[in-house]
Amino acid sequence: MGQNLQKKLNDSWIVRWSALILIALMMFFAYMFVDMLSPLKSQLESSLGWTSGTFGTYAASEYFLNVFCFFLIFAGIILDKMGIRFTGVLSASLMVVGASIKFYAMSDLFTGTALEAWLGSWWTTLPATAKLSCLGFMIFGCGCEMAGTTVSKAIAKWFKGKEMAMAMGLEMSIARLGVFAAMWLAPMVYNKFGAVISAPVAFGTVLLLIGLIFYIVFVVLDKKFDKQLEAAGELTAEASEEEFKFKDLGKIFSSKMFWLVALLCVLYYSAIFPFQRYAPDFLNKTLGVENGSQLFSCFPILAMVLTPFLGAFIDNKGKAASMLMIGSLVMIVCHLSFAFLLPAAPSKLLALAIVVILGVSFSLVPAALWPSVPKIIDNRLLGSAYCIIFWIQNIGLFSVPILIGNVLDKTGGYTVPMIIFSSFGVAALLISLWLKRENRKQNFGLEEPNIKK
Repeated sequence: MGQNLQKKLNDSWIVRWSALILIALMMFFAYMFVDMLSPLKSQLESSLGWTSGTFGTYAASEYFLNVFCFFLIFAGIILDKMGIRFTGVLSASLMVVGASIKFYAMSDLFTGTALEAWLGSWWTTLPATAKLSCLGFMIFGCGCEMAGTTVSKAIAKWFKGKEMAMAMGLEMSIARLGVFAAMWLAPMVYNKFGAVISAPVAFGTVLLLIGLIFYIVFVVLDKKFDKQLEAAGELTAEASEEEFKFKDLGKIFSSKMFWLVALLCVLYYSAIFPFQRYAPDFLNKTLGVENGSQLFSCFPILAMVLTPFLGAFIDNKGKAASMLMIGSLVMIVCHLSFAFLLPAAPSKLLALAIVVILGVSFSLVPAALWPSVPKIIDNRLLGSAYCIIFWIQNIGLFSVPILIGNVLDKTGGYTVPMIIFSSFGVAALLISLWLKRENRKQNFGLEEPNIKK
C-alpha cells in the first residue's frame, strides 16, 4: 500500500481542525439564534403583549417535539443508520425552516392575517404571535439538538486517537460565542431597524442558512475522508463492526454509568440554559440597569477560553470525573450568590464576577462530560447514546423555563428561581460523587487521559 493511501485527511492537523471549524460555526449560529430574543424579554412584553409565563412557554417550546414526540430518540437512530453527512444536512435544514416560521410569526406579514385570527381564537392567554413562534422554535429545536449530537459523533470520528476532548472543547467554545454575540447583537439589530422585534430573528435566520452552507462544505471533506478509509481497508471493517441493531439500545438503557451521566447532564444544564433566557431580565431588575444582556454576555467568555485547555488537560492528564464534581460545586455557589448576595449588595462589578465564575463552571462540566460518553458506550451506539442523553436533558430544558416563568408571575422576584437553580446544582454534585465512585469500582477510565502514550 502506497504512502499516499496511508496518510488520511485527519492525519493533517490543518484539515482536521478546518473540518472542526466548519461544523462548529454551524453550532455558533445555532446557539446565537437560541438566545436571540433573551435580551428583548421586556420588549416582547411591551410590543407583543407577552407575559413572563408566555416567555417561559416560548423558551420551553424549543424542546417540545424532542421530548414528547421522541424526536431526539429517532434522531439518534437516524444518525447511527444514515451517518453524520445526511443527519447534519437534515438538522441544519430544519433549523433554517423553523427560524423562518418564527420570523414570519413576529413580522408585519403575519399581522392581520386569517392565520393570526384563527390562532388567537383559542388558548387566548397565549398570543397568536407566541403560538406560531413556538411552532417555529419547536422545528428549530429538533434541528438544533440533532445537530449537537451529530457534531459530537463527527468529532469522535475525525479526532479518534487524537485530541478529541480538546476538539470537543473548542467546538463548545465557538458555539458559546454565539451566546455572547446574541446578547450584544440582538439589541443592536433591534434598535438599528427601528425597534422592530422581527429584525434580530431575520438576522439569525440568514446566519443559520450560512451555517447550512458551511456544513455542506464539511460533507464534501467527509466524503473524501471515507474514500481514504475505504482505500486503506478501514471503512469496511468499521462499518461491519458498527452495524446498528435496534435490540442493542437495551445495552444503553441497562448501563448504570449511562444513567448517571444522563442525570448529571439534565440537572446541570437545567440550571444553565433556562437561566440564560432570564439572566438579562434578572440583572436589569436586580441592578436597576438596562444593559443586563451586555453584562451577561461575559458569561461564555471565560468558558470559551478555558474549555479547549481543559479538554487538552483531560486528553493528556485525565481527571474528568473530578472536574464534574468541581463544576457542579462552583455552579451552586454562583446561583446562591445571585439569590442572596447580589440583591443585598447590588453592584455591576459583583454581578460581573459571579457571571464570569459561572462561566468557569460551564467550562469544567461540558469539557469533562461529553468526551466521557465514548468511554462508557460502544462506538456503534454512540449516536443513539448522545441523542438519548440529549432527550433526557431536553425534558429538563422544556420543564424548567415554564416553571421559572410561572414562579416569576406569582412572586414577581428572582429569589425563588435562583434557589431552584441552585438546588439542581446540589443534585448534580451528588450524582457526580456517585459517578466517580462507580468509575473507581468498574474502571471505565474517566479519570484516565484520552491520549495513550
